[in-house]
Amino acid sequence: MSTRAIERMRLAADEAAAQGFDALVVPPSPDLAYLAGYDPMPLERPTMLVLRAGVPPVMLVPELERPLAAESPGGSGIELVGWIDGVDPYDEMRRLAPAQGRIAVGDRLWASHLIGLERALPDVVFGPASPVIGRLRAVKDDDELAALRQAARGADESFREICTMTFLGRTELEIAADLAGLLVRNGHSRAEFTIVAAGPNAASPHHEPGARTIVASDVVVMDFGGELDGYYSDTTRTVAVGEPPPAFERVYETVRQAQQAACEAVAPGVEAQHVDRVARRIVDDAGFGDRFIHRTGHGIGLEVHEPPYLVEGNDWLLEPGTTFSVEPGIYLEGRFGVRIEDIVAVTAAGVERLNRSTRELQVVE
Repeated sequence: MSTRAIERMRLAADEAAAQGFDALVVPPSPDLAYLAGYDPMPLERPTMLVLRAGVPPVMLVPELERPLAAESPGGSGIELVGWIDGVDPYDEMRRLAPAQGRIAVGDRLWASHLIGLERALPDVVFGPASPVIGRLRAVKDDDELAALRQAARGADESFREICTMTFLGRTELEIAADLAGLLVRNGHSRAEFTIVAAGPNAASPHHEPGARTIVASDVVVMDFGGELDGYYSDTTRTVAVGEPPPAFERVYETVRQAQQAACEAVAPGVEAQHVDRVARRIVDDAGFGDRFIHRTGHGIGLEVHEPPYLVEGNDWLLEPGTTFSVEPGIYLEGRFGVRIEDIVAVTAAGVERLNRSTRELQVVE
């Protein structure tokens, strides 16, 4: 069994206990992959890792998947309890989990499986495991940081190359396909998303690329990323096709300054909400506060969106190794939008931008 899996499962069990939980139940998910190095497909047959402080880890697995679980990095150090079709797996959980108290369950646990657990363990109060596992996953080790840096480099190069291509007269879908291909060419195993939003569509932060043809003076927001060695890139850049529309340059500069100030505000011991406040203050002062309609950032790692979230009300203290996006935006409905996004890592001295591509306005043809 890998020492990394042993340590991660121990830390998760201890953190669950510290937060008042008697056990932690983890289904197939990035959480399970992180803790035990086991990443099965979530199915109607439940797989559940049970962690308790001071107790060896145990995992309920369908018997037909036991060999795969045993071969995983954490498999040899986990007691595997198999069950076969025709047996109620939730009844089996009565032996593996405490019969009363509080149990934290992973956020990806299917509702049907949670209902089964509630039936089998009527004296247990269930709560979300994200406050437990999220804090562990948020702080990346050196190998994770290296993977995120490599993913960011691939995204940066993809942006550089897309800016050399023709936009005018082509559709959002065509540019999105180019971006997806560039991500793979630049080291990603696959593209996860390629938002390309042109003209008025750029005012929709999660616009799905469509058949709209890009015309002169369009603003184009590109938000794209993919997977590389299990970790994700995510970056956003906004470009102008020829001469930009009226007021665009003022909006762009406001977003650029907000993004720069927010990145500079990142440091150990800073509350996550402080970074959001710094970005929002600049946008507010410029008169666009009601057009900054989303949080400033989200954590990233084994998932594109994971804790911590840079939003008002989140007093989570940033630690060295924490990675997240910084992405303020302004969206003028019916006209255009601007967003600039980098992935950053908290360091002992402050912050490291993992994305290095230019944030100066790029004018494309």
